[in-house]
Amino acid sequence: MLRIRDIAMGPEQDTTALLFETTKILRVSASEIQSLHLVRRSVDARKKPDVKFIYTVDVALKSGEGKVLKKCGSKKVTLAPAERYRPPKKQPEAEKRPVVIGFGPAGMFAALILAQAGQRPIVLERGEDAKSRHEKVAAFWKNGTLDPKSNVQFGEGGAGTFSDGKLNTGISNPRIHWILEQFVAFGAREDILYDAKPHVGTDVLLEVVQSLRKKIIALGGEVRFCSRVTEFLLEGDALSGVKLESGESIPCDKVVLAIGHSARDTFETLHSQGVPMEPKPFAMGVRIEQKQEKINLAQYGKQDVHLPPADYKLVQHLENGTVYTFCMCPGGYVVAAASEKGRTVTNGMSYADRNGENANAALLVTVNPTIFPEKGPLGGMYWQREIEEAAYRLTGSYRAPAQRVGDFLAGRPSEGPGEVTPTYAPGVTWTDLHRCLPECITGPLGQALPELDKKLPGFAGPDAVLTAPETRSSSPVRILRDETRQSAIRGLYPTGEGAGYAGGIMSAAVDGILTAEAILEGQA
Repeated sequence: MLRIRDIAMGPEQDTTALLFETTKILRVSASEIQSLHLVRRSVDARKKPDVKFIYTVDVALKSGEGKVLKKCGSKKVTLAPAERYRPPKKQPEAEKRPVVIGFGPAGMFAALILAQAGQRPIVLERGEDAKSRHEKVAAFWKNGTLDPKSNVQFGEGGAGTFSDGKLNTGISNPRIHWILEQFVAFGAREDILYDAKPHVGTDVLLEVVQSLRKKIIALGGEVRFCSRVTEFLLEGDALSGVKLESGESIPCDKVVLAIGHSARDTFETLHSQGVPMEPKPFAMGVRIEQKQEKINLAQYGKQDVHLPPADYKLVQHLENGTVYTFCMCPGGYVVAAASEKGRTVTNGMSYADRNGENANAALLVTVNPTIFPEKGPLGGMYWQREIEEAAYRLTGSYRAPAQRVGDFLAGRPSEGPGEVTPTYAPGVTWTDLHRCLPECITGPLGQALPELDKKLPGFAGPDAVLTAPETRSSSPVRILRDETRQSAIRGLYPTGEGAGYAGGIMSAAVDGILTAEAILEGQA
């Protein structure tokens, strides 16, 4: 198998043109090519408006790959790497079934690996199944009726289900491609296997997570919804079981703690029971919305139906902190993401087709434990709550405080939208965001917005909309673990984003797999 990199083609060109370009580079006829497999596709907009797709492909020839490699003389062509992740093999079932707390990306993939290895895991998810959860979320967005037990943060699939479903990550790990293959097997589109910035979309994710759950059950696992853990049962410094809100106790000596970044009551339980944890840096800020067509023009220099809706990733380093964009959603929507009554939270999401009128992204300021108003392991969490409560008090409901960028920079309240209509449901209240956000956030935002607009014209136009607050970008807590991935409470395995060891769907899924592997290795 040969790998060819850096094949540049126009966005309107199809796979036939890609095959033709491949034969030119290899200097072979089309009849010599046995198969052509897309490995990666990215957009190159450095010479806008002459935007190109850049492809990497793997090619199998009918004969003589070594000969062709030598003859073609192209630096773009190499032998394709053979590295491939293989999940652990099935092994004898442990005396006590492992328990997985949380059914977000980390919990799902930990449970899948354990189930494939014959361990019949028990998954405890505090929220509802995807179908029921979707109904509760839709009702909240329509009329502001929040169910604290089942919402954007809690339920099958975790917080990532109601997002853009981004599957790109900054980490490098052979498990990543295997995870993508599982997403495809459970219903995602095949283009996530080769797109440089793969995404699934909320509408598709809702189906994918249900298929994944059915696979775990078919392999002997068990998934229980509405099963919130309220106590960890201990014998000395070792785990002996967990107790549920219902009063039921489940004996176990291995627990994957994949609780997500918003399980605040569980953080408090862990802290009260002496589980070692520490505050960690995270980021808070707002959601910013612009017209998607303006982002397309700024990034591509043109509108082109053959190109995907453009995205962006921006950062501005300041003396008093760093401001950056996160979880950018092309053609997406700003959504209500509260999980506690009387507290307002925003997030962003998009559907698989990304055909919404607006672009949006989190615009965040890094915050460090040294500036948390309250010290201690849960200081960042309590600060999140204060800001969310301030936003709720400002509007008197789950309507979110919103302000146009021009007004924010001028220090005056907004009275209504301009060119950009906010997408947040159940609606916004126009105001001055300085009334609900602390100066350590509004100050850096005010400094960064004009600078970021220089980097991407139109990003911070006067009519762009800021909706607040975005507080749940990542966990404010790290639950400490050692080289065996266990807490000081033996048998407790802090895992994923909520435990402070991941930052998105893919890195959380990888962390879940690594924890499952550690459990299997420990009992082998």
